[in-house]
Amino acid sequence: MNEGRNGEDIPINPTQDSIQEILHKVIIAHQQALALLQQTETAYGRLVPHQLLNLLEAKSIVDVKLGDQVERKMTIMFSDIRDFTPLSESMTPAENFEFINSYLSQMEPVISRHRGIIDKYIGDAIMALFEHGADDAVGGAIAMLERLGYYNAGRERAGYTPIHIGIGLNTGVVMIGTVGGINRMDSTVIGDAVNLTARLEEATKTYRSPLIISQNTLYDLADPKKYDIRFLDRIRVKGKSQPLSIYEVFNNDPEELRQSKRDALPVFEKAVAYYHLQDIAKAIPLFKQCIDISPDDFPALIYLERCYEYQATGQHFGTGELQSGLVWKEEQHTGVPEVDDAHRLLMERINTLTVRIDQDNCDGFADIFPFLAQHAQHLFPLEEKLMLEHNYPFADGHIQEHKRFIENFTELEQKTRKNTEDCRYLAFRTELLLLDWFASHATKADRHFARHLLNKPK
Repeated sequence: MNEGRNGEDIPINPTQDSIQEILHKVIIAHQQALALLQQTETAYGRLVPHQLLNLLEAKSIVDVKLGDQVERKMTIMFSDIRDFTPLSESMTPAENFEFINSYLSQMEPVISRHRGIIDKYIGDAIMALFEHGADDAVGGAIAMLERLGYYNAGRERAGYTPIHIGIGLNTGVVMIGTVGGINRMDSTVIGDAVNLTARLEEATKTYRSPLIISQNTLYDLADPKKYDIRFLDRIRVKGKSQPLSIYEVFNNDPEELRQSKRDALPVFEKAVAYYHLQDIAKAIPLFKQCIDISPDDFPALIYLERCYEYQATGQHFGTGELQSGLVWKEEQHTGVPEVDDAHRLLMERINTLTVRIDQDNCDGFADIFPFLAQHAQHLFPLEEKLMLEHNYPFADGHIQEHKRFIENFTELEQKTRKNTEDCRYLAFRTELLLLDWFASHATKADRHFARHLLNKPK
């Protein structure tokens, strides 16, 4: 007999039984090691979601390296709890963590069911990513607000006050990757789209609207008419010159309020338009009409208060670009001459329309629609051909935006032909469409495509 490492006697000439015993021990040790590895992988999965690893094209956490990065079109979600600071101050540290975790445990499964990836928790806030389209994000946000209703019912039964949350959604191309140092790294998402999403979530506080989306997300929806959506305002992100339109999704309002907002929708959007046009004499009676139809419509109440403040002080809460023209800047060049020429011509027509609206001379503004049809017929097939030839990875979304733009200006043209609505209001809606298109597509999405085209090896 020989003595083993642990003092065990190992036969010099092992029998069949002793061999089987050794093999059995090896198999058990192997199974235990595999179980430990699986537990470790599961634990890491709670810190770094497997979906995020898939985006980074990594098979496991071991494959992730500092500086790994990919570019993807995503809908980004920011949400947080309203008035969380005073709420947290009334609780002990232990109660704070218990409350936050109970709330987040309600929201996490909802996001996952809608194919969302939770990028990070920031206190009571959630940042999530939706890779498969804006419908997943909007559907997920609506479901989160529904789940919140059940959660609040439980809180009230337990003697606690209900909580409210705000959700902002924006869609765009972002960089997803790892940042940090040798001993500590983290995943992060970088891009203008992220900054705008945070701004949208802030806007939910101003308007007391639980769900606000950007024009970019609206364009990415397969069928926006599936949802209750209305134009709300235009906002400017810090460091960006061009504002963007934002929209309220009010599917989660109580049924009576939801229906009254539907009934008041045409009046509300006209009232908002006249406020932005600084035609307060027309805006005030329309907002009053909205409030008569829907007394609990907070955005309408806020706008009416703004109208009165404008009358009293002259202060107007607008972004200013509706009264001034666009200026062609060096950073707007794509480097593709045909595209740049078309963009310059489009900008000139937008500026002409802006002057007409500002001077209240909109009778002939409809001549812009034949120009837009010609613009689309000339430029869009050219871009789409180049995208397919050069395997542009975001071609499908880009082409979808082309189709949505054509649908939108065609709908406005049809309304103009009916001659049943104020032409200045329709001119304003057309101006908004073109300003948003120029800011988010012509000078952003097209420039992104052009960089791919010009940097691709021949």
